[in-house]
Amino acid sequence: MSLAAESPSPSASSVSSGSTDDFAALLAAELEEGQEGDEIEENEVQQEEEDEEFKDEEEEDEEVEEQSLKRRRLMYENTEDTIGASVEISKHETNGSTSEQVKETCLHPSLIRNLCAYCGKFVDEEAGSSTAFGYIHKDLRLSASEIERYRKNDLKNLLRDKKLILVLDLDHTLINSSRFMDLIPEENILFVQAEAKKDDPDQTLFRLGNTHMLTKLRPFVRTFLKEAREMFELYIYTMGEKSYANEIAKLIDPDEKYFASKVISQADCTTKHQKGLDVVMGDDKLVVILDDTEVVWQKHRDNLIVMERYHYFASSVRQFRAGKSYSERNEDESESDGVLASILNVLKRAHTMFFDPGSGSDLAERDVREVLKSIRKEILKGCKIIFSGVIPLNDRPQNHQIWKLAEEMGAECCTELDSSVTHVVASLNGTQKAKWAKNNCKWLVTRGWIEAAGFLWRRQREEEFMVGSEKGEKGEKNEKSEKI
Repeated sequence: MSLAAESPSPSASSVSSGSTDDFAALLAAELEEGQEGDEIEENEVQQEEEDEEFKDEEEEDEEVEEQSLKRRRLMYENTEDTIGASVEISKHETNGSTSEQVKETCLHPSLIRNLCAYCGKFVDEEAGSSTAFGYIHKDLRLSASEIERYRKNDLKNLLRDKKLILVLDLDHTLINSSRFMDLIPEENILFVQAEAKKDDPDQTLFRLGNTHMLTKLRPFVRTFLKEAREMFELYIYTMGEKSYANEIAKLIDPDEKYFASKVISQADCTTKHQKGLDVVMGDDKLVVILDDTEVVWQKHRDNLIVMERYHYFASSVRQFRAGKSYSERNEDESESDGVLASILNVLKRAHTMFFDPGSGSDLAERDVREVLKSIRKEILKGCKIIFSGVIPLNDRPQNHQIWKLAEEMGAECCTELDSSVTHVVASLNGTQKAKWAKNNCKWLVTRGWIEAAGFLWRRQREEEFMVGSEKGEKGEKNEKSEKI
């Protein structure tokens, strides 16, 4: 989705209590002060004159100065996070006595339009020496040390509040959008439906005039966000353009209770065609990601929960060759038993396990990625699977995606039949292994059984994925090569 116009960043007055939003408010205040530069300069001149007037008195009071110097030295020696400054303490000998001098040098950790947010000096920054955080404030750049400092503080605050971080994709994860020009004739009625419910607070179908799109909210999204907010600090992270991202954020968070300034778009990415946590103001070990596209998270796959794509519009299924859309079938995803409801349960469990006081480990050392792995391993625990007509004969079975997915969820996969096999995953009824399953009262299911368990993070009822059944055939690929 692309638009030429770029909408403005959310105002500081609308920020929530998150650390990223507090930082945005601080920067806005700094800039407001900068606009009153002339008045400040006059005050500084006046202050300099007053300082000069009292200079002689301060120099005479050596005992007070010595005590002040000691306090400053202790402050710099004992503070872990010295903000934006390099401190040098030097000793000087004069007439047999030793004096100390504290020298501060600003490291310019935060820049706005190449002006240091701390000292106000212009900095001729070298390319690549800092990271842009335009979603927090336009033209903001932070040094690596400053990012690390904020993340350390954020870690302490989140753990104190018993919260983790949840990064949410938009398209096919929380919503589905279609351009007006891509709608099929049968979907034209959706314009009427969207217009008829435009004043309904529970509206889920929206006509976005500025972007020439129809957008459908995924069922359960409002409840999902409301409950997730209690456990997580929420971010939006989309490959869409900023104007589109902000437009959708207004739909799902009209009161700015969930995201405020934490809306990351394509322009904020530091690597082309990739999303990264380098622009998220939080420690990676606290982050859970929900996204339908795994390939864009190359560096953070352990943080990722891959979402089953939400295809409401026909243009969406055409793009991914995914059968018929919900609008074409005149139905929608389940509220109570759909993807978002299922994943919310996973998030609740992960949160409970992470903050479990009985786990024995130091809270600051815990890693939500390990928690997700342990939950994942329990889904198909106790299942022993053999494949028939699913994996090409020339492929090494252990390297195939469906084999890896089953093992990731705790199943044991094998290539030889024996009595301990519990499931035959097949594409056809007539193979030798399929017949064996029927004769030995074993489950004979399609690969969709494994894939659905992967998306919903729970074991599925085998009866719904039996080979030859309508639902069981869903997700089967018509490959012509021989398979095992």
